[in-house]
Amino acid sequence: RDLHSFPTRRSSDLQLVKDLNKMFKPESVAIIGASSTSGKVGHIIVDNLINDGFKGEIYPVNPKGGEILGKTAYASIKDIPKTVDLAIITIPSVFVNDTVRDCGEVGVKNIVVITAGFKEVGEEGAKLEAELTKLGEEYGINIIGPNSLGITDSHTPLNGSFSQMMTPKGNIAFISQSGAMMVAIIDWSITSGIGFSKVISLGNKAGVNEIELLKYLSEDDETAVIICYLESISEDEDFIRTMREVAIKKPIIILKSGSSSAGAEAASSHTGALAGSDLAFDTAFKQSGIIRVGTMAELFDLGLAFSKAPLPKGDHVAIITNAGGGGVLTVDAMEKAGLKLVQFDDETKAKLKECIPDEGSVNNPIDVLGDAPVDRYKKSLDIVLKDEQVDSLIIMVCPTASADPDGIANVILEERHKFNKPIIVVNMGGPSFEDANNALRANDVPTYVFPETAVTALEAMTRFARLEDRSYDDVIEKVSDVDKKAVRAIFDKVTSAGRDTLLGSEAYAVAEAYGISAAPIRLSKSAEEAAELAEEMEFPVVLKIASDKILHKSDIGGVKVGITNSNEAKKAYNEIIANAKKAHPDIIPDGVEVQKMMDSGEEVIVGMIKDKQFGPMIAFGMGGIYVNLIEDVSFNLARGLSSEEIEKQIESTKVSKLLEGYRGEAPCDIDEVKEAIKRVARLTLDFPEISELDINPIFVYEKGSSALDIKIKL
Repeated sequence: RDLHSFPTRRSSDLQLVKDLNKMFKPESVAIIGASSTSGKVGHIIVDNLINDGFKGEIYPVNPKGGEILGKTAYASIKDIPKTVDLAIITIPSVFVNDTVRDCGEVGVKNIVVITAGFKEVGEEGAKLEAELTKLGEEYGINIIGPNSLGITDSHTPLNGSFSQMMTPKGNIAFISQSGAMMVAIIDWSITSGIGFSKVISLGNKAGVNEIELLKYLSEDDETAVIICYLESISEDEDFIRTMREVAIKKPIIILKSGSSSAGAEAASSHTGALAGSDLAFDTAFKQSGIIRVGTMAELFDLGLAFSKAPLPKGDHVAIITNAGGGGVLTVDAMEKAGLKLVQFDDETKAKLKECIPDEGSVNNPIDVLGDAPVDRYKKSLDIVLKDEQVDSLIIMVCPTASADPDGIANVILEERHKFNKPIIVVNMGGPSFEDANNALRANDVPTYVFPETAVTALEAMTRFARLEDRSYDDVIEKVSDVDKKAVRAIFDKVTSAGRDTLLGSEAYAVAEAYGISAAPIRLSKSAEEAAELAEEMEFPVVLKIASDKILHKSDIGGVKVGITNSNEAKKAYNEIIANAKKAHPDIIPDGVEVQKMMDSGEEVIVGMIKDKQFGPMIAFGMGGIYVNLIEDVSFNLARGLSSEEIEKQIESTKVSKLLEGYRGEAPCDIDEVKEAIKRVARLTLDFPEISELDINPIFVYEKGSSALDIKIKL
C-alpha cells in the first residue's frame, strides 16, 4: 500500500510531539528481570527479541549474571558498558522504582514496565505508581506501563512483549489499554491477512499516554491508520484542539468501553435529563474528527479499509453485483449511512448494455447476473471506474456454480492499478473465497463477507476525507463584549448566602451581562415594589415566587400571569406569598420576581451540563414543556466550538425545520439562536463553577429572541 495516497496534512502548530523514536527504533535493549528459566516473562521477552529478528544489541539484566539465551547477562543496568536506548522491566513491583532511578542515572530515556502490582491493586500500588510517574518526569524518561504486555514494531523489527508471536508487517498501529486484547489481536492477525506497524499495550499509563502516542504515530511514515481499544481517556484540558491536529493527518478509530460521568449527577435540569451517560465521549470524538466504533469487529473492519484503500474524493458510490438481493441490501445500508448512489448517464448505460445481457441491469446497482464470467466483471469494472461521477466502488460476488472468485480477484487487481479510487470487495461466502481474499488483501484491496460491513467502512473513509474541508474558527474565543465582573459579583453573592442555585432575577442579570437576549426579571420585596417594577417594565407582567428551594412554583400557586395593572400586581404579590407560606411554612422566600410578559415565538432550549472530563457540553433543541418527552436535542462541547459545528448542531434537530419556516410560516431569526449558543458556551467556559444551565424556553421571532426561564446552578 502506498502510504502517501493519504493527503499530506502537516500542521505547524501541532503541540510538541514526544520523541519516542528510540522507544520503537532502539539500537539497544536491556531486559531487566531477564531469566534463563523457560516460561518466565523475562525469558520470553529475550527469546522474542532474538527470534523475531531484532538487529540491535540485547542486554539481559539479572543479579546472578551469567548467560541467558547466548547473551551475556549483567547484574545491573549500571554494569552495561554503554547507555541503552530501551529498558524493559519485568521484576517485582517493589523493586521497579529503584531500578527506574538507576536507569535515569545512566541516561536511559525509554522504559516499558511489564510488571503489574501498581494502582490496579489498591492504595499501596497507587503510591508506587505515583512515585514511578515522578521519576519519569524527574529524569525525562518515556515510560510505557506499568502493567503492560509490552510493545512491538514490525518494521524495526522489535518484539518487546511477552506475546507468543510477532504480527505480520503492515501499516496499522494498534494501541490497547487491555493487555489480553493485545495478545488476542496479535494471535488473530496471523490468519487474518492484516499487518501492523506497531502494537502497544498502554497498561496503567503512568507515563506515556494514548494522546502522546497518537501525536507520535500521526507523524510515523510506517503507519497509515491508528486503531485503539481504550477504557479511559487521559486528562487533556485542550483535548478537542489536540485531537483535531492529529485526526486530520491520520485516521484514528477508537473503541471506547465504559461510560462518561456526563448526565449521571445532573438529572435536576432538562439538559441533564437529556444527556446520556456516554454522550461526552461521542461528542468529543465527533468534534475532534475521531471515528468511534462500537465493536471489536468494526474496529478492525475499518482499520482494514483505511490500511489498504485510497480515500474517496466524494460520497457517490457504484455497486457491481452478481446477486440482486445483495445489491438491494447494499443500497439500504448506504441510505442509512448517508452515502449516495451514482445515477449513471445515458453514455455509461449504453456502454454497460454492450457487455451485460438484457436480463441484467445497467442501472446502479449493476446486476451482471449469477452466471457472469470473469470478462463481464472486467468490462463492467472498466466502464464504471472511468465514470467521473463514481467516487468509490463496491463489488459483490456470490459463489454461484459459474462464479470464478480467483479470476474475478485478478481482474479487480488489474483494474485497481488503473484508477486511484477505493474498491471494496464483498465476497459473500467462506472457503470458496479463501484464495481470492488472500490475494486481494495482499495487494491492498479490502474484502468483507457482508455488504453492510463494506458500507460501514466506506462511510467512515468518506467522513474522514471530509475532515480536510472542516473549518475550526474557535468562534467562542471571539465573544468579547461581556461583563465578567458583574457575573463574578452575582456568583459571589449567591455562594456567600449558602446557595448553589441562582434566583430568576440573578440568572437574568447574568444573561444580560453576557448579551443573551432575555425577558427582564426583577426581584421585589413588597407588594408596592412589585407594582413599581411592573410599571417600569410596562404591563402585562408575570409574578412568581422567588426561592431556590421551591421547585414546582405553579403547583403551589406561586405564579400569576397576565397582570395588567398596579392593583393586580399588589394583589398577586400578597397571594403568592400567602400560598408559599401555606405550602412551605418552613421556607422563607426571597421575595417575588416580576417578569415582562413576551409575545409567543418558536420555542427552543439552550442548556449546558458539565462533564467532569471534557467540561461544558452545550445542548440545543426543541424547547417548551415537552422538551424531555420529544427529546429533540443535539450536544456540542463548548471548548473549541466552531461556527460550522453550531450550524450543524442546529440543523441536526427537527426544530430547525420550524425555525426555517414550516408550511408557509415566516422563518425565524436563526442568527439569534447561534448567538445564544455562542454566548452560553463563553459563559460556561469563563465560569467553570457553573454545573448546570437551562434556558427553556427561548422564544425565537422573525427578528430577535427572548429567553423566558433561565436556571443556573453552581
